[in-house]
Amino acid sequence: MNDHKALKTFLMAAEKRNFAQVARELGMTAAAVTRAIAALEDDLGVQLFVRTTRQVSLTTDGAVFAAQIQPAVEALENARRDVRNAHKADEGRLRISAPTWLGKTVLPPILSGFRDLYPKMCFEISLLDSMVNIVDDDYDLAIRISSAPSDKFTIWRKIRAVPRILVAAPGSRFTQMKHPGELTPDDCLAYSGESRRENWLLSDGGSSITITAGRAFSANSGEVLADMAADGAGVAMLPGFNIAEHIRSGRLVHVLSGWVPPELWLTLYYPPYQALPPRIATFSKFFEEQLPAYMVMLD
Repeated sequence: MNDHKALKTFLMAAEKRNFAQVARELGMTAAAVTRAIAALEDDLGVQLFVRTTRQVSLTTDGAVFAAQIQPAVEALENARRDVRNAHKADEGRLRISAPTWLGKTVLPPILSGFRDLYPKMCFEISLLDSMVNIVDDDYDLAIRISSAPSDKFTIWRKIRAVPRILVAAPGSRFTQMKHPGELTPDDCLAYSGESRRENWLLSDGGSSITITAGRAFSANSGEVLADMAADGAGVAMLPGFNIAEHIRSGRLVHVLSGWVPPELWLTLYYPPYQALPPRIATFSKFFEEQLPAYMVMLD
């Protein structure tokens, strides 16, 4: 008998005080339970139980030993269960990192639909706009709207393109510009996960230009940049979901419409598995299937 099973048998015997009942619940014979306890006592060099014809009770050493090993045995049982569940498609835990906007709008109905199909699945969701170290931070899956990752060891799959446009407040001087060369670094509101400057690459289909953005203002929130642009602080380069409400309300307008920045991508990132665990693969497929219903929100 392996050590884990012996300790589990001992703890159940300590709880039930009846070897026959332990045998029934563990699918063993009463003799096998007795031998397991005896072997454990021989190994420890102490008596764990006092046995009479009427009852079984713990010795003082047995009670101390049971109290000390119970947390460790429970932790091992939980770890074994988690590992087994990790290889089931319909049961287990998923730790997901998602962008704040997507996590508040797109993800909840998708998670609810998935839970309807797989009620034994559980989720831990973390909302963060910046990139994460998916291995060190112990995530099973990260959803990001970004350019291609620089981490060569992370597995990532592009799901769909997310276009961006340049926007500014109506009536501002930026609406009269014909060429992006008229913009200064102070005019351009930069998106940066670390609140730093960024370079904008813009193309009209024949030529391209690179502009430094963020000398006067940068933020790691698209919503903040949209509000700043709507207040007339400058030009922002943002995807549709950050500016949709401002466009509908007339607080922002598309500027320099002939000049297009590179698209971002909605991407799924995974730790460097040789093959995706079934629960992660199942959710990824469901997410990708459900996403078209929300594509208009991403454009």
